[in-house]
Amino acid sequence: MLILNCPVKLQLLEGVLRRSLPQALPVYGTVMHINRGNPAQHEVVVDSWPEFKAVVTRPCKEVVKDKWDFYANLHAIFYRDVDACRAMLENAEAIDWRKAFQLQGIQDGMYEVARDIAEARHVHLEPYLYQTCLHPGPPASFQSRMKSDLLHFGILNPSHAAILNEVWDFGGNNRSLCYLESLIRYFPNACLMNKEGQLVSWSLSDPFACMAHGYTFPPYRGQGCVQAVLQSISRKLYARGFPLYCGVLPENQPSKQALKHQGFHILLETYYMLIITPALDLKE
Repeated sequence: MLILNCPVKLQLLEGVLRRSLPQALPVYGTVMHINRGNPAQHEVVVDSWPEFKAVVTRPCKEVVKDKWDFYANLHAIFYRDVDACRAMLENAEAIDWRKAFQLQGIQDGMYEVARDIAEARHVHLEPYLYQTCLHPGPPASFQSRMKSDLLHFGILNPSHAAILNEVWDFGGNNRSLCYLESLIRYFPNACLMNKEGQLVSWSLSDPFACMAHGYTFPPYRGQGCVQAVLQSISRKLYARGFPLYCGVLPENQPSKQALKHQGFHILLETYYMLIITPALDLKE
């Protein structure tokens, strides 16, 4: 195992991962961010180079100081086969199972391997399974018809994080608040506001270059807000060369319909988000 920190090698890795989409999407997005300033201060671990079978992205060691903070301790994995996935996840130099962390990936076998290791180490694993949505082309093909001319586009700032934290299913604590503040501060986002300057709808992107944390307040639903925000953030991401993708819960039909209306394809691949914690209560 080795940490890949040579800029030339990281550029080569980005090209290799591009040819392995959509399965490599979370790792690919992270490597793209690393090669473009590394705002989340992540690093890349490979089992070998240049011929690798598994690659993990993770925060640099000095970034996550709180052992219970799975929000900031974000990992993504891509692998050539399940055995390589198991070897990487079992490697203590690659993954520190003594800390709470999040593992994301879009490949079959990942969840089962992580679950087996978690059981053997007596740590808790909570799986969240999403459908992967990918837009095949430029966002110029997006359609946006807002039913209200009283709304205008804006950009989120860190002071908005408290509002987002209140409505986010994974929010409601100080760690989630700090995480949302970091996303707003360092990654592309888009929002709609009403004439009083209050938030109406928004979407963020994260260190995986994934569109996430989208939300529209109930009084404004059904007015085209989601489509407008999707269009805005997609243009920002596309202008920087990032793929346009996200995960959506299988039962979330309104979001799926909004994404399909904007040209997103719902793929067969499952987007896995696994939250691993050595203790259950992290809201201290």
